[in-house]
Amino acid sequence: MIVFIDDILIYSKDEKEHKEQLKAILELLKKEEFQGIYVDPAKIESIKDWESPKSPTEIRQFLGLVGYYRIFIEGFSKIAKPMTKLTQKKVKFEWGDKQEAVFQLLKQKLCSA
Repeated sequence: MIVFIDDILIYSKDEKEHKEQLKAILELLKKEEFQGIYVDPAKIESIKDWESPKSPTEIRQFLGLVGYYRIFIEGFSKIAKPMTKLTQKKVKFEWGDKQEAVFQLLKQKLCSA
C-alpha cells in the first residue's frame, strides 16, 4: 500500500489479500470519520457575504476560493467564463449584468452544495 497526501494505492499479490487490505483501509477511514471533501460552512458564510468584484484581482480572489470547490458546481468553467475573461491582461475590466448574474449564480450554487 502507498499513501501520498490524500491518495491511497492498494496493491496485492492476489484477490484475497486485496480484499483484506481494502476492508482494513475502509474500516480505518470509517473509524477516523473520514468524510472526504466537503464545503466548509465557514467558507460558505464568507461567500454569502462576498461583494461584487471591483477589479481583476478581486475576481481572481473569488474564483480562487470558489474554484477550490469546483467539483460541487457542475459546468463550473463554462459558468465562470464571463468572469474569467475579465482577468486577462488585454481585456478591459467592465463589470456588467452578465458578470453579476454569473457571480450570484456561483455563490448560490456553492451555498446550496
